[in-house]
Amino acid sequence: MSRPQRALITGVRGFTGRYLSRELQEHGYDVFGLGNSGSDEAGYFRVDLDDPAALRAAIDQVRPDLVFHLAALAFVAHGNPDDFYQVNVVGTRHLLDAIHASAHRPVKVLVASSANIYGNSSASVLAEETPPAPSNDYAVSKLAMEYMAWLWSDRLPITVVRPFNYTGVGQDENFLLPKIVSHFRKRAAYIELGNIDVSRDFSDVRTFVQLYRRLAESSDAVGGTFNFSSGKSHSLQEVIAMCESLTGHSMEIRINPAFVRPNEVKTLRGDNSRLRSVLGTWNEIELRDTLAWMLDAGQG
Repeated sequence: MSRPQRALITGVRGFTGRYLSRELQEHGYDVFGLGNSGSDEAGYFRVDLDDPAALRAAIDQVRPDLVFHLAALAFVAHGNPDDFYQVNVVGTRHLLDAIHASAHRPVKVLVASSANIYGNSSASVLAEETPPAPSNDYAVSKLAMEYMAWLWSDRLPITVVRPFNYTGVGQDENFLLPKIVSHFRKRAAYIELGNIDVSRDFSDVRTFVQLYRRLAESSDAVGGTFNFSSGKSHSLQEVIAMCESLTGHSMEIRINPAFVRPNEVKTLRGDNSRLRSVLGTWNEIELRDTLAWMLDAGQG
């Protein structure tokens, strides 16, 4: 009897990693994880992407069939720009080198990039062919990571994923929707935000981890770049209105100039037709249902 397939998730203890681990386990995978914080969980390796030797040792021990590279520095307003490049570009190179050096070849290596690489594009819908126009260091680092990853395409079965905005229970309140939800749960009198006219393509983390799994299982994914998106956009004003409707609570919206980014991406809406051509259809969780889930999670 053959053993279950082994899946390795970098950033396994992060927001997306926890949901992806659960999704894979529920579908019969043996799941292993890498992270840079301590844990005594089975199958977890405390390894920093800046440590090539430790990465090689972990890869040799796990012998993964599927690799999901989620580990990244993702908070756009992070203080030190150098860290984006060290983690997202150099760290990814160390990982790919360790995978290639292993005697066991995985069947898929999914590398998570970001829809932020499109920047302030004038296109109404952003497809994979849309020219990149990154407008901050995080986005530049993710685009550089993509170019670097493709240098390994003749040696590793690389697939690049560009997720648009997504959220869910457990996402850090540094991110916008969890911040808004938290204020509504606390029935705060006011909230300070930046530009509330910006529109984003929001999805549910539970949808995206299904897409990660299904794309990893697809024979047509290797060598491709795929948007993860809903194909819809909602302004922050719409998000606030949904939360007001769900909670019956209203609060004052104060625009704080310190939160208005000079290079703010005004609209992000993704074309997911390439992904649909490979996976077919999937069940998309509507934003209102996601917000209701997040609001309910804070009760009791």
